[in-house]
Amino acid sequence: MLLYMSNSAQETTSTPLHSVSVAGAVVREDGRLLAIRRADNGTWELPGGVLELTEAPEEGVAREVWEETGIRVEVEELTGVYKNTTRGIVALVFRCKPTGGEERISTESTAVEWLTPEEITARMAEVYAIRLLDALDEAGPHVRSHDGRRLVTQR
Repeated sequence: MLLYMSNSAQETTSTPLHSVSVAGAVVREDGRLLAIRRADNGTWELPGGVLELTEAPEEGVAREVWEETGIRVEVEELTGVYKNTTRGIVALVFRCKPTGGEERISTESTAVEWLTPEEITARMAEVYAIRLLDALDEAGPHVRSHDGRRLVTQR
């Protein structure tokens, strides 16, 4: 905690704490995208997780996709930065190309599927679907905020 004196009184401020996560928007040649159904809450999302302190973002993406899906990827480019304003999580999403492996579930996933953009919109909450849809858009990278459920309009 940082303390400083103002002209009127002593004020207390603290440095905000954020967690950084990484996720892979894995796009197959036929345009389908890799998605998982999470084991902890049953929601459909793109594979990803917390970035380790010692790894580069691209390394973290490749690790998370492999751990959760059994698919090896080549990380191509950053497609979006997404901030959960409620939980203080900043997610970096990278478009990836599958290079090998076979789909399998893990301790973190109960299903692994290749979905169309329409299936993504139907199955995923807005804050996760937009990450995959943004990865298909060449105009990125996109920067968006959300409250954990809905996108927050920028002021």
